[in-house]
Amino acid sequence: MEPRWVRAGKDWSMSVQQTSNGPRVRTDIVDLYVVRPGESRGWEVLQVRRTRAPMLGTWQPVMGHIEAGETAVVAVVREAREELGLEISGLAREGWFWQLEQVWAFYIAAMDCVVMSPRFVVRVGRGWEPALNAEHDARRWVAMGEAGRWFMWPGQSHALREVEGVLMPGSLAGEHLRLRAV
Repeated sequence: MEPRWVRAGKDWSMSVQQTSNGPRVRTDIVDLYVVRPGESRGWEVLQVRRTRAPMLGTWQPVMGHIEAGETAVVAVVREAREELGLEISGLAREGWFWQLEQVWAFYIAAMDCVVMSPRFVVRVGRGWEPALNAEHDARRWVAMGEAGRWFMWPGQSHALREVEGVLMPGSLAGEHLRLRAV
């Protein structure tokens, strides 16, 4: 049987692939890792604390939903503006915005759904600080090597390793994954 696209409830603003067997596949969530040069060396990553269920009180990267008609890139640029007051377009022109190769896939048993989330990284200047919206009540900068201890999900720790590779001077992957126009 060919897959068909269905609309399912108000919490599912985007299409979900439904096959005759197995869980649905949801692709309407994006993640953004915001990094800056560390105080002494290396990188720091921004973590924001969520104010809403189901992740109330947890430290996360910026996460958001792709709205109808948006691409993943457009959605992550919008989410950065809404959640952090961060305008990515100028940073992209400077070469400081990348897609990550790996898509974060995870399963939600309560919804019998596999979620596949495109991930991105943006570099900001050392002095930049976010202007948080109501979705977050705190922010902190954590050394890249320590950040995985504080993120909730194993996939977020894996993303940090990919971020380090993309940011490595002379990285071929970094050059190919760089997004200059948004």
